Amino acid sequence: MKKYLITLLAILLLLPLNLDAQKKNRSHVIGFYNLENLFDTFHDDGKNDYEYLPDGANQWTPEKYAKKLRNMARVIQSMKKDNGVWHTVLGVSEIENRHVLEDLVMEPAIAEANYQIVHYDGPDRRGVDCALLYDPTKMTLVESESIPFTFAPSAIKFDMTKEEQDNFRTRDILMVHGIIDGEHFAFYVCHLPSRLGGKGADNRARGGEIAYEHSRKMMQKYPGIKCVIMGDMNDNPYDPSMAKYMHGQKDINKVTDQDYFAPFWSMLDAGYSSLYYRGEGNIYDCILVNNALAHAPKGTFQIQKITKKKFYGRVFNKPFMTNQTGQYKGTPFRTFSNGAFVGGYSDHYPTYIIIKKK
Repeated sequence: MKKYLITLLAILLLLPLNLDAQKKNRSHVIGFYNLENLFDTFHDDGKNDYEYLPDGANQWTPEKYAKKLRNMARVIQSMKKDNGVWHTVLGVSEIENRHVLEDLVMEPAIAEANYQIVHYDGPDRRGVDCALLYDPTKMTLVESESIPFTFAPSAIKFDMTKEEQDNFRTRDILMVHGIIDGEHFAFYVCHLPSRLGGKGADNRARGGEIAYEHSRKMMQKYPGIKCVIMGDMNDNPYDPSMAKYMHGQKDINKVTDQDYFAPFWSMLDAGYSSLYYRGEGNIYDCILVNNALAHAPKGTFQIQKITKKKFYGRVFNKPFMTNQTGQYKGTPFRTFSNGAFVGGYSDHYPTYIIIKKK
């Protein structure tokens, strides 16, 4: 009898803690991070990864690779410290293959998160892909799809000839359908075509169009599904790829069922940056949410204000991730600078949103 009473008392003492944990789990961190060329040290057949080999231009040794993994894990761990919880979903880009993600999630700093991986090998000539890490205790995976970049059908007028289009290769868009606390979510992870040479605006517009049209089909198939489109868009939230073709809206009060809310648009206006391009601050690391998440029914997940209780997103930029001196002071502390390995983190800061049941 005494043993029974002791056990019952222990359960009662733990009950409030368990209830608190359940309440905390009603908030989820959804984020994106461009890992800036997370390559292993081995050649992948058919890919132009030669600069990231031990005898390549970057002299990419196992020691440098190990340093890069530790750095990426440190950033993810630091976000957990700030938020009190690991990301439920973390989209990533510029990763070479599944192997580098398996190495990353086993890093001691983040191993306890037990992140699971969704990844497909894509057609990019350098071999970089998008992927998604998720916490299996918070999200149940339903399905996933690697959506290829195609030029048709589209009303966009492209600069490329038909032959150039046929030879064009870029990252696929990853779609992951999961269930979080009984609610359906579709997460899209993008890395839209580059700005190199001042080109590609039409291709980025097409990327936005592809993600938007696919998400509309998911909304028709699963009424009420909450859609999140994230990624390195190589465009700011006000550019056509985001504002026109992805139907992004800066003002959450103007979002309709045909739109996406773009929380980082107002943050960019306020002076926040996730990267610097030609000396100018930008937020290419966008996260957009559909109306079902912007204006959620009572008792369901809705995007929350988090930065200064004013903005619906956060650009995560701790001092250790930032150049503190020199020519690039105040910008992201990256892996290479002017061709030399400097042991930094990424040329992008991660971004995230928080969702919570109303």
